[in-house]
Amino acid sequence: MNPITTKRSHRALTILSQMILLLWTAAVLYPLIWTGLGALKDNKQFMLEKPWALPKLPLLWSNFTDVWNRYHFNDFFMNSVVVTAASTFLAIVLSATTAYILARFAFKGSQVMYYVYLSAMMIPMILGLVPLFFLLNDLGLINNLVGLIIVYTAWALPFSVFVMVSFFKSLPRELEEAAYIDGAGYYRTFFQVMFPLARSGVITIGIMNALNTWNEYLMGTVFVNDPAKYTVPVGIAVMQAEMQFRTEWGPLFAGLLLSMIPVVVMYIMFQRHIVAGVTSGAVK
Repeated sequence: MNPITTKRSHRALTILSQMILLLWTAAVLYPLIWTGLGALKDNKQFMLEKPWALPKLPLLWSNFTDVWNRYHFNDFFMNSVVVTAASTFLAIVLSATTAYILARFAFKGSQVMYYVYLSAMMIPMILGLVPLFFLLNDLGLINNLVGLIIVYTAWALPFSVFVMVSFFKSLPRELEEAAYIDGAGYYRTFFQVMFPLARSGVITIGIMNALNTWNEYLMGTVFVNDPAKYTVPVGIAVMQAEMQFRTEWGPLFAGLLLSMIPVVVMYIMFQRHIVAGVTSGAVK
């Protein structure tokens, strides 16, 4: 084939791919920008003007303070922070230790245990709502953040174990043997040698579980009906139901924007680690 023709074809494909990526970026950013602009408007601008029109001066920054204090969004936010941080931490610790045992030690029933974790990933969330509700009710954990933390941690374990097993299997056994020769025990070898080497996997499951927990709505609605214990998704749904009758769209948009900021910041900070973790876990 003519080199000039090949070069032109490659350039055309590059331009086409860049245009597609730009269009995709615009489609992703548009809802964020539109939400940010809506958070600075008053009700009159929503009702009498086009919904995509720019906000008029003065910008209503008071919408953020209103939704934070008057609508108790601060309580929703802190509840989500506590639940997300605690469940993510527990999922990392429990999945990493479990995956290390399953990946590095051969014992009777290890494969069965591993496939049990894999099979748990295939169970739809909705099938577990009823038995989980009765279980938490018997334990007195309904309307309790501790109950939500336990449920979210248990739900995150199968995927986390599956990912971490791949990481620990990819690490050379010579590192463990060298640690044993130097006098390190099992716990020291794991926490000082193996766990730091699986950092990409730990960050991957940490970010994925944190994002899933922060955005989770169904279980938060079923297991919590006390407004003081609402998480951000549940609180925003309740706010939306109330504000559509009060026609206070500005504070609602402000609450939506505040709920998206932690997720966007988290992804921007750790996107390289997520990509590296996925590729590192897939290729041995």
